[in-house]
Order: sequence, then structure tokens, then C-alpha cells
Amino acid sequence: MKIISINTGSSSLKFSLFNMDDESVIASGLFERIGIEGSNYTIKFNGEKVNQQVELNSHVDAVKVLLDKLIDLGIISSLNEIDGIGHRLVHGKDKYRESVLINDEVVEDLDKFKCFAPLHNPANILGINAFKEALPNVPMVGVFDTAFHQTMDSTTYLYAVPYSWYQNHGVRKYGFHGTSHRYIAETVKEMLGKDEFRLISCHIGNGGSITAIKDGKCVDTSMGFTPLAGIMMGTRSGDIDPSIIPYVMEQEGKNASEVIDDLNKRSGLFGMSEYSSDMRDILEKCGQQDEKAIVARDKYVRRVVDYIAQYYVLLGGADVIVFTAGVGENSIPVRRQICEELACFGVKIDLDKNNVRGEVVKISTDDSSIDVYVIPTDEELMIARDTLHLINR
Repeated sequence: MKIISINTGSSSLKFSLFNMDDESVIASGLFERIGIEGSNYTIKFNGEKVNQQVELNSHVDAVKVLLDKLIDLGIISSLNEIDGIGHRLVHGKDKYRESVLINDEVVEDLDKFKCFAPLHNPANILGINAFKEALPNVPMVGVFDTAFHQTMDSTTYLYAVPYSWYQNHGVRKYGFHGTSHRYIAETVKEMLGKDEFRLISCHIGNGGSITAIKDGKCVDTSMGFTPLAGIMMGTRSGDIDPSIIPYVMEQEGKNASEVIDDLNKRSGLFGMSEYSSDMRDILEKCGQQDEKAIVARDKYVRRVVDYIAQYYVLLGGADVIVFTAGVGENSIPVRRQICEELACFGVKIDLDKNNVRGEVVKISTDDSSIDVYVIPTDEELMIARDTLHLINR
């Protein structure tokens, strides 16, 4: 059975086509600059990579080209081979606690909730409508980033603000990267061979979030009402004193949206280093003894450690810490520095085992009080699994 996982952006469409008999990737790719001059696509399959510029005026065009190319390149012989389509959906508010078959109500809710994810939900709707037009008889499933975190209790998800803000306007912690954290939780459960475990999942990349997981369920997560909250990230500030916002508005003559834009796009590693949002660039500058880069790296590490320590207490200890996503999977020195700062919890890592990128490996020593793993995340596979499960139900 073949399932295609879709992640739609405002001007992009990312896909992975799976053979769910063995969960192997048949093909994957990215359509970029949709509706913008210079649009193009890249498709990878069977060890090959095809890249071409093509006019893509809409997501409908992108889907049509994608489906045509799957046949033209011999990846599939017919569109009838596609049994299901899974869509990454960013925000389901507190209505959607799990993945669902997409119907008119789901699309209406995505539109209703777009004020909570104005850059993402409208794009998700475009992707759904484009595939509905191209493959009207193929079932589609929506997999929500926010769903995994809906097991948080009210003490956790409510803010200490007027209750009417929550009641009337939906102001609460929602959390994101849920599909990634759920993948890590399910992988750890399978590795441990038991249902009861305390896990701290560190999804750290250009965006980042830390999640406390008990027995496979989210207890707390670092992102909040929006993905701006929590740890410091590539371009996002993470948690700050909210009074900074009106102060900077007054000092620089900006409105609230402009300051929030600064906090989302010009802060984090990029803002502190005044150089780059990419940890690899920051580490290179650190090697040159660049003071701003060193402070940015150390601040990044400190914020991750802060949340791990907080969740260690919340969970009453931890059995496993997992590093995943771009930095977590690939940055050997950042993992080492984080673990060194966790030594007071009895965390010990093997420097040779830590010398790895993008592989599933236990990097802690046998006498470490907490097992520490690197586990590459696979959100696309989670989307395909949920799609298969729901269309077979």
C-alpha cells in the first residue's frame, strides 16, 4: 500500500511517498517558490535526484506536476497506486486530540483556527484542496502538530492571565512539534519494551521544543500559545519578559506586529551573534573565539538545560533523554555541552559514542543515571502511519 505524506507551506510543498508494506521511502521531494518567479521542484528516488525549474502559479499546479512526474519518472505506473494522502496540519486548537480523516468540517475548522497559525493553516487548506481536486476519490488524513500535547492538564496549559482570555479567546498553551515528539515517544517505548517510562524529548533545530513525556503521553512542552515561546532557537527568542515588547515599540517607533516579527525572525542565535541562525556557522565562529558567537551558543545550551532540569523535576526523574532534529541529531559539541551541564543529575556520555550524526545511538555511559540517545525524527513516517491506520479502520 502506498501513502503520500504532504507538508504544505505558503509557497512550498514537501512530499514523501511510502511503501507501507515495509515503511520504505519510494520517493521524496520539494516544490518551492509556488506562485513566485523562479519556481522549481526537486524529486529524489532510487538514488537519483531530478531538479527542474517549472512555472507553478498555484498549489494546484504543484500537485499536478508532482503526480505527472511520479508517473513520467516511473516511480508509480498509475495514480491508482496511491491509496491515501496524509497532510501535516499545524493547528487544531484544543478540538483535535488525534489525527482524523479530512472532511468538510475539518477544513472549516482549519479556516476558523487560522488566526492561531496565520502562516500555516491557510497553506494547509491550499494543499488539501489541491489534492482533493487532483485525486477526489483518495482518502485524506490530517495529522495535527498540536494534537500530541492535548494530554497536558489545566494546571499546565492555562496561563496566569484573566480566565476570560482562555474562555473567550482560546489563550492557552498549545505546543508544537507534536508529531515529532510522538514519534520519539513511540520509538523509545519500542526500544525499552515497556509502557511506563519518563522521557524528555529534545527536538532542537532551527526551531526547537522540549517535551516532558510520561508513559507515552505529553505532560508539558516548552512551546506555548505560539511556537515563539520556550527555548532560544535559530531566529526565535524563546521566553522573554513581555514588557520588552511595548518598551521596544516606544524606543524604535515600531508597532506590536513589527516587534513580534523581530522576535520570530531576527532573534535567537541570529540576533545574539549578529551573524547566523545556523548552529554550524555559530560553532565555526566559536572556534575563531568570536565573543558574540560564544555567548549565543552558551545561551542556547543554557535554555535547553533549563527546560530539561525543569522537566526532570516535573516527571520525578527521567529514564531517557533524546536529542532529535537538526541540532540534536547532528551537533556533536552542542550535545556534549548540554550533557556536561546535566552532570549534577548523574548524566554521563561516552565521547566516542557521541561522535555520530543522524543515527540512532545510545551516547550515555553504562553508569549514567539517565540513558541518553540520539534518534533521528521522522514526522513524514508518522503522518503515513496515521493515514494508513485511519483509512484501514
